[in-house]
Amino acid sequence: MMDPILENNILNNLPYDDPFLFVDGLTFVDNDEISGFYTFNKEQDFYRGHFKNKPVTPGVILLEVMGQIGMVSHAIFLLKLYELKKVIMPIISNIEVDFFLPVKPEEKLTVTGKKIYLRNNLLRSTVQMINPNGDIIADSNMLVKIILK
Repeated sequence: MMDPILENNILNNLPYDDPFLFVDGLTFVDNDEISGFYTFNKEQDFYRGHFKNKPVTPGVILLEVMGQIGMVSHAIFLLKLYELKKVIMPIISNIEVDFFLPVKPEEKLTVTGKKIYLRNNLLRSTVQMINPNGDIIADSNMLVKIILK
């Protein structure tokens, strides 16, 4: 079970805010792995035009969810950035992703990130997004650079 104080420390240090915060909570974190979840609200603005009369979550938004949970949240934990009181500027510098299934409004998704390496504030991980049925929505390999201001 996730320590609620640690979860709050990580979430409060994410450099995002509504309407661009895509993390509802974290369920696990250690030095090798992180998992969390997000549920898309049917009122989110991008559903109005993607696609007409058949809303589907844009892939770029799915990548953002994966990056916020599987990469940035994990980097905050691994680098103990919640102790530094600095502005965090994550820069995604490389992404390879395969999408397998669409995501509709109101779906609660689970994201799991597994660290490949962390050095010089560069985190490379494999990140997966899974739907409530246990189906893989997307599978990726990502690299993020954390800049501190």
